[in-house]
Amino acid sequence: MAFCKACGQDIGASTFCPKCGANQASAVAANPGPAAAASSEGIAENVAGLLCYILSWLSGLIFLLIDKRPFVRFHAAQSIALSVAIFVVYFAVAIVFGMLSFMHLGFLALAVWPLLGFAIFIVWIFLMYKAYQHEKFKLPIIGNLVEGMLNK
Repeated sequence: MAFCKACGQDIGASTFCPKCGANQASAVAANPGPAAAASSEGIAENVAGLLCYILSWLSGLIFLLIDKRPFVRFHAAQSIALSVAIFVVYFAVAIVFGMLSFMHLGFLALAVWPLLGFAIFIVWIFLMYKAYQHEKFKLPIIGNLVEGMLNK
């Protein structure tokens, strides 16, 4: 059984890797053993990207520390940044609603809080879907900041 010298995928007797397309002509005869193990062996890149969002900043931090693949690191860092942004937005909205309650307009919070939570839930599901589809979807402001941080 032969494995790709570039990505570790099982290539059988073929001369090109079915996953990454690397030429394996010399690797099939010379390297019959398995390739070096990846940092998150057994987890596909798109599944690892999806899992970065599951537990918000916590799973993002775990994958940022243990996985070295650029796609997974991007989604892990974006998950952390999104969690921070959500905290800031909730804090700002809470202050505004606190001021509105002094003006006896606190009933607006009853309509806006669920809508804000639903919007965040939709963004969360959308990002997990895009990561699973192996797309590097960047959020408007957060995505560029994260990409800049990871490229340094």
